[in-house]
Amino acid sequence: MNFCNLTGKTILITGASSGIGRQTAILVSQQGAKVIIAGRDEARLMETLTMMTGSEHQLYIGDLTEEASIFALAKMVPEIDGLVHGAGIVGPTPTKFIRQSDIDHLLRINFETPVLLTSRLLLLKKLRNKGSVVFISTIATRSPYFGGALYTCAKAGLEAYSRSLALELVKRGIRSNCLQPGLVNTPLINQPASEGQIEMVEESLQRYLHKYPMGVGEASDVANTILFLLSDESRWVSGTSIPMGSVIQ
Repeated sequence: MNFCNLTGKTILITGASSGIGRQTAILVSQQGAKVIIAGRDEARLMETLTMMTGSEHQLYIGDLTEEASIFALAKMVPEIDGLVHGAGIVGPTPTKFIRQSDIDHLLRINFETPVLLTSRLLLLKKLRNKGSVVFISTIATRSPYFGGALYTCAKAGLEAYSRSLALELVKRGIRSNCLQPGLVNTPLINQPASEGQIEMVEESLQRYLHKYPMGVGEASDVANTILFLLSDESRWVSGTSIPMGSVIQ
């Protein structure tokens, strides 16, 4: 038996140009899925494509912070069996530095985009019965870190949305789950902080590392769990948020 075999399934993955999204695209293609990868950086998406197994995969180039691009992607894709919301940003901002533009930016990418894309796909009947939706949240919704108020807020909202989605779609056999990774070695954690905040954020990061007795994770650690949630082996798992990284509270 080939555990977590995705042969015959079509999977849409956003944020596939790097990090967890890229590793997930590679892994699910190795398990036989036809994959649609979406993002705004064409060169990096093409890199991802060259790393994938198989030849029937598709690209969508677009800025998914724009509603028109979200709608265009939902219209373009065929019926899918799985959806992975891999796009996101951290943008560390201590609370006293938060501005309206920070709120708009962080919530748009980390909360509004996955919600709107999911909604549009459902409206167009693109998500097949017995499908699976996977959101990437963060362990910080359980164990906060300095400068992470906005990011954590957006991800906590995503977890609540996922639980409601699971309830609404249960009669169709569609599952919805969140992953709560701890610190993962991806380009996301190396994003620069705003001017005047860098030292504080770096100091916080060093303190945060002590919470990880198992060390910092890799994108493949998260991708392996996403693979399980996309597969039929997880047919009895829905409406939950799965912590990863063995964080000490």
